[in-house]
Amino acid sequence: MTFLIIIIAMALLFDFINGFHDAANSIATIVSTKVLTPFQAVVWAAMFNFIAFFIFKEHDVANTVAKTVHAESITLGVIFCGVLAAICWNLLTWWAGIPSSSSHTLIGGFAGAGIAHAGFASIDPTSIYKTLIFIVVAPLLGMIMSMFITIVTIQKNFWLKTSIIIATISSCVLFIKFKNPFEKYALITLGAVFCASFIYNYIKGETAHRMGMTFKRLQLVSSAALSIGHGGSDAQKVMGLIAAALVFNHSQGGYGIPHIQDMPDWVPISCYTAIALGTLGGGWKIVKTMGSKITKVTPLEGVCAETAGAITLFTAANLGAPVSTTHTITGSIIGVGATRRLSAVRWGLTFNLLWAWILTIPISALLAMGFYYIAHLFFL
Repeated sequence: MTFLIIIIAMALLFDFINGFHDAANSIATIVSTKVLTPFQAVVWAAMFNFIAFFIFKEHDVANTVAKTVHAESITLGVIFCGVLAAICWNLLTWWAGIPSSSSHTLIGGFAGAGIAHAGFASIDPTSIYKTLIFIVVAPLLGMIMSMFITIVTIQKNFWLKTSIIIATISSCVLFIKFKNPFEKYALITLGAVFCASFIYNYIKGETAHRMGMTFKRLQLVSSAALSIGHGGSDAQKVMGLIAAALVFNHSQGGYGIPHIQDMPDWVPISCYTAIALGTLGGGWKIVKTMGSKITKVTPLEGVCAETAGAITLFTAANLGAPVSTTHTITGSIIGVGATRRLSAVRWGLTFNLLWAWILTIPISALLAMGFYYIAHLFFL
């Protein structure tokens, strides 16, 4: 029981670190555009990180993460070493100001510990393939989505702009099968807010000042949507590991649950609380990289990047894919910069970030394997 409590505490510590490590994902653009101060931004983001608890009732992402290692190969020692490796890599990349993926760190650590315990046969290839595919798909989707939203938003023709938004939202509502009704209504509301803002400016007269103020207000909405997506996506990954630990402990005759689907309410509540508190801690080094070093972001571009990122995160959650919030918003920021002109993006920095993304899973796995071998010598 003591070891189980230590593992749960470590998992929540990782969730807390995930919050301040990934706070930049939610607040970078809103801080760099000076819509909110850093303190106001982290409070805003943390609040919506926790609100995600009331929205994400399906835990498909948690289920995917928990199944990274086959159930018969999961032990408390495997989970312990996986989480320990993830914490170490997250702290190292946070200290260096590198926006690496907390999600992939956790998955890599869990997989590495599983391999050390029972070999490569212990890994579920479906979960790994899904994760690897979305390493590419998430930033690309975010980039394409942000380019589309930016191109539509900067249209001078009011009627063309609003018609495209209405047609796009209507098509999504008619042809996409939403698992969570909230997502459908949120998309409709988002489209309505955009259209209402454009209609107001059209009636009043589209001056540069008025448009600038409109996008500053809209950025509060888009940032909130991104923070909900961040909380709903990232908190679930820790929920998956805690649930896996509870399932194993139950199988050994101790406190726990028979199946992941029987997860008690205290698990999601504690995970969403931990990530929200972590976000309050911020992460200024990564904010600087995300908010200004990749490309200069205006309020209009901040709205487009955050909206694209939020839509991508909600889509991935629907598919049960453990995507990286970091990869998603980075792709979205690159998209808005590239829409202006390709040279507006600092591609050298972008390629450096790609190396960090590629190395995260294997390095986390190797760290976890090393920790497992050391722990096995002393207490496992």
